[in-house]
Amino acid sequence: FDIDETLLSNLPYYAQHGYRLELFDHREFDRWVETGEAPAIPSSLRLYREVRDLGFKTFLLTGRTEAHEAVTVDNLRRQGFHHWDKLILRAAADREKTATDYKSEKRKEMEAEGYKILGNSGDQWSDLLGYSMSARSFKLPNPMYYIP
Repeated sequence: FDIDETLLSNLPYYAQHGYRLELFDHREFDRWVETGEAPAIPSSLRLYREVRDLGFKTFLLTGRTEAHEAVTVDNLRRQGFHHWDKLILRAAADREKTATDYKSEKRKEMEAEGYKILGNSGDQWSDLLGYSMSARSFKLPNPMYYIP
């Protein structure tokens, strides 16, 4: 699972900033992330729980930086996401990579560890495409932004 706009919604942030009528400010968005107030997307929470209940391993692969690990873990848990098997955040060495390359490399690492990726859920095509793709992909709509 991706996190932003897949498991957690940043719609409150975008509502405060004119639904993207303002120029995107990464520092301002980071301040929002650091509040840890992103609500769960209810349908994704249900899917997450069903996947866990079926016994599948769950990996969370996000473009959030490692600096936001503690607040991300707290936010996820307070919104009802528990017991994931691995949380993968973007390291400093990955910052210059495109989202597609970064996420593809991380999926390839999962496969090298012996995992088979059966499903993948994200709001951006960069969450789903590239290499080491899943058997099934689930693209959520996102009218707020596009990440190549």
